[in-house]
Amino acid sequence: MQIPKILTIGGGTGQFALLSGLSNLPEIDITAVVSMADSGGSTGRLRDELGILPPGDVLKCILALSPHHETARNLLLKKFTSDRRLLGHNAGNMLLTMLSRYTGSFPAGVQALAEILDTRGRILPVTIDKVTLVAELTDGTRIYGETAIDMPRGTQREKIRDVYLVPHHGDSISVYPPVMDAIKTADFILLGPGDLFTSIIPNLIVPGVKEALQATKAPIYYILNIMTKFGETHHFAGVDFVEQLEASMGCCVDGIIYNSSRPPADITQKYLEQKAEFVVVNPDNPRWKQRDIQKADLIDISGGVVRHDSGKLAAFIRTILIRKLSFYPGK
Repeated sequence: MQIPKILTIGGGTGQFALLSGLSNLPEIDITAVVSMADSGGSTGRLRDELGILPPGDVLKCILALSPHHETARNLLLKKFTSDRRLLGHNAGNMLLTMLSRYTGSFPAGVQALAEILDTRGRILPVTIDKVTLVAELTDGTRIYGETAIDMPRGTQREKIRDVYLVPHHGDSISVYPPVMDAIKTADFILLGPGDLFTSIIPNLIVPGVKEALQATKAPIYYILNIMTKFGETHHFAGVDFVEQLEASMGCCVDGIIYNSSRPPADITQKYLEQKAEFVVVNPDNPRWKQRDIQKADLIDISGGVVRHDSGKLAAFIRTILIRKLSFYPGK
């Protein structure tokens, strides 16, 4: 029986949540395409000091797809505290860095760590060229680096008008070839969840990616964020997320998956203090046109933080796969 090939495209904690859930669905083949624009924390230091590709988001994907993820997370996300040079780094980033340097390539290092942790599926960097993400604001200001874009200073900032990638070496950026094959052979494609301008769109603006998505026959579904983010998606409604995403992709998505359950008032208030709001979706808005709009209670508020519940999200995606893919084993 044909096993459906599910492709996810994203980065950060959103992709970690998605993959953590999908890893528990036994009847799918998973490939994760990961942004290489991360520039913060341990990842940013390793990138700047050693000239390597950023390991942080890839490490999260490896952990999410490992059957040993609970033990592995406790070990590999543990930060060093005693040695001055290691201070602030975590064990996983250092191990992935050393494996990449020893094997001679970042993808080989990723595969090696995936083998250690019995990781299910494949994890692919969207590019193996070193890049910096740049945001251009509506007032013409440019902000350099994913971290600076992600964490605006002050209480106000102009809206993001465009984002683009600048190569560190040479004058061009190219997609990692296995990514093109993964898009071409995918049966179902999931974009997000994650920060729109710093986790998802950086994948789409790598030359070749949007063209491959435009050509695919696989359904493309976008998983909407639950909350907006100041400096990126301030005051965005659900349809604004989608239209911004599609402008970068050059085509329409086939469907939208969104959370319908509001966080409690006390948690919402804490987010409002950070200028973050619940993402409102009006399924009757004519701007949705022919897109398949799917809603469910997908929220996890443990610890007072609003995120997608991995189990709920995977279970809901499974119902969509059963409906959309005629050969899905779960039918």
